[in-house]
Amino acid sequence: MIAWVFPGQGAQAVGMGKALAEAFPICRDTFAEADDALGFALSAMIFDGPAERLMLTEITQPAILTMSVAACRLLESRGATPAMVAGHSLGEYSAHVAAGTFAFADAVRVVHHRGQYMQEAVPVGTGAMAAILGGDEAMVAQACAEAAEGEVVSPANLNAPGQVVIAGTAAAVARAGERAKALGAKRVIPLQVSAPFHCALMKPAEERLAPELRALTLRDPRVPVVANVDATPRTAAASSIDALIRQVSAPVRWEDCVRRLASAGVSAYVEVGPGTVLSGLIKKIAKDATILNLDAPDGLAAIEALAAGGTGTHA
Repeated sequence: MIAWVFPGQGAQAVGMGKALAEAFPICRDTFAEADDALGFALSAMIFDGPAERLMLTEITQPAILTMSVAACRLLESRGATPAMVAGHSLGEYSAHVAAGTFAFADAVRVVHHRGQYMQEAVPVGTGAMAAILGGDEAMVAQACAEAAEGEVVSPANLNAPGQVVIAGTAAAVARAGERAKALGAKRVIPLQVSAPFHCALMKPAEERLAPELRALTLRDPRVPVVANVDATPRTAAASSIDALIRQVSAPVRWEDCVRRLASAGVSAYVEVGPGTVLSGLIKKIAKDATILNLDAPDGLAAIEALAAGGTGTHA
């Protein structure tokens, strides 16, 4: 059984998707559709930069979504279909576009606003994120609780065994990193991010985004979408939207999402969109899985061969 997985923020790079757009009209049309939906030339920023502009959260989010959907549409045009889908943070929106829960143009506009609201929720420099390597969820949660001192700090991304990202106010994140090392963590790596995502500091963004998500024209997903908030497959539109709303300030339970896919019978994963971040995480979680990715034309043949093997929707 094949699942498609979609990357989140951090996978962006200037030039991503350009080769796909040049090689395939369906990809080129997807980038043009995003430009039309937003009313500005997002594709030019994606293909040509500057990097500083692409790194702005309000640009990064629709950029990654657009590149992921372009690759997804290419696969669909070749007859490839997933049995289940999932995405990391922003990638959950790409997954829902793939599943038909809402239209691509609507998703581009919503994630543009999502980026704005997340950035505006916390003044630049007052929040932080850090990766804790070599500690489990319980240990990292303990470190956060003991280091908080009345400030916000909590697990934000539960990515893979021994890799937990924390988020909160800058001082509390620094204290929690030191506490985690004292409790046995191997390394603490501060992350270069513009805001402390997936923690209580994002509640204002969640509240601003909720009415926009609830106003979308929706359909029940064609295939189950495993939600970040609880690793539960969503098969209804309303519960899908509730999960996306809660996701803004809740931790991304990526390790649990992959384990849920595997327990449902998924043995092959296709990372659809820029980079191979999720492929690397999946290798640590589902060690025997087949993992492919599509972010350039040369990745297409192997995925088509995999799909032709009869392990997609009809497995």
